[in-house]
Amino acid sequence: MGSMDIGDTAPAFTLLDETGRPRSLDDLVADGPVVLFFYPLAMSAGCTAEACHFRDLAAEFKALGATPVGISHDAVDRQAEFAAKHSLGYPLLSDPDGAVAERFGVRRRIAVIATKRKSFVIGAGREVIGVVKSELNMNAHADKALEILRAK
Repeated sequence: MGSMDIGDTAPAFTLLDETGRPRSLDDLVADGPVVLFFYPLAMSAGCTAEACHFRDLAAEFKALGATPVGISHDAVDRQAEFAAKHSLGYPLLSDPDGAVAERFGVRRRIAVIATKRKSFVIGAGREVIGVVKSELNMNAHADKALEILRAK
């Protein structure tokens, strides 16, 4: 499946968050826009920098009514450790078999780095209103997501 793009409807899904609670995309977007950011590996240097940048901009996302939501193939307990260690304060979803990553077009065939680093800004009705692609600039995802949200 190709990657989601602006104007597409994001696929519905339900995954467990870092506390083991099921979270559906429909429920998440019911509260406002969601910045769904896929990352390769919890606790790695790059992913930690990216996740902490989202955390550091929490007030700006909240002011726009938006919620960052991280997603990777890491297990629930690993997501819980990641969230607690860095006081992230937003949901981290576990996609252990990569099924959701596959549906968003961000799953890699390489086992070591199973997920591409890509973010989707998702609005009402699961409409994709923005896409951020950057494997190397860890701050780009949160910064560009805010720009997209402010432009709406």
